[in-house]
Amino acid sequence: MDIRVKICGLTRPEDVEAVARARAAYCGFVFFPKSPRNVTVPQAAELAVLAPVGLAKVALVVNADNDLLDRITDAVPLDMLQLHGSESPERVAELRTRYGLPVMKAVGVAEESDLVQVARYAQVADQILVDAKPPKGADLPGGNGLAFDWRLVAGKRWARPWMLAGGLTPDNVAEAVSLTGVQQVDVSSGVESAPGVKDAARIAEFVANAQGAQPVPKL
Repeated sequence: MDIRVKICGLTRPEDVEAVARARAAYCGFVFFPKSPRNVTVPQAAELAVLAPVGLAKVALVVNADNDLLDRITDAVPLDMLQLHGSESPERVAELRTRYGLPVMKAVGVAEESDLVQVARYAQVADQILVDAKPPKGADLPGGNGLAFDWRLVAGKRWARPWMLAGGLTPDNVAEAVSLTGVQQVDVSSGVESAPGVKDAARIAEFVANAQGAQPVPKL
């Protein structure tokens, strides 16, 4: 299947090389100090230039102000912004206009009622990241290695393309793709050997398994 894979939270040159070698579609850099995958603007700039043509570079931010976003976009050659906080639809629209970059908005899902927010943000964002809602009191809005009930989004279509995240690993990504029919998947902790340390073999396995998933036959 033609599944587009995003590997998020890259911190080292060898991570970018592994993602490119595995033929993932996106690589993500996290700008959030509480995350073990956090990178500085200069670090991200050095990593981004290693990405080959065709590998989209994504900046993940959490309720970032314009000052931080100005510094990131001035220094890092990006293809997309990913908003992973509590940004409003108005803020999403504002940032699309301000930076002239596609914006992906993450929406946490734990139950069916959360899908209302997915549809709401699909009206203003270029893409939606459907992620597992973090537990109450969690330090991280994502990257917690938690999954949600994928049946909630099985066969869903919204106004914009969407990507599935939350608890995905090389072992379960084919099942997730087959069950939901999603065309894009995102992983961070699921391809690590330790928090913030990517594993090249797991990256390659994840991409291969995602793209080798078989669709569930329609009855």
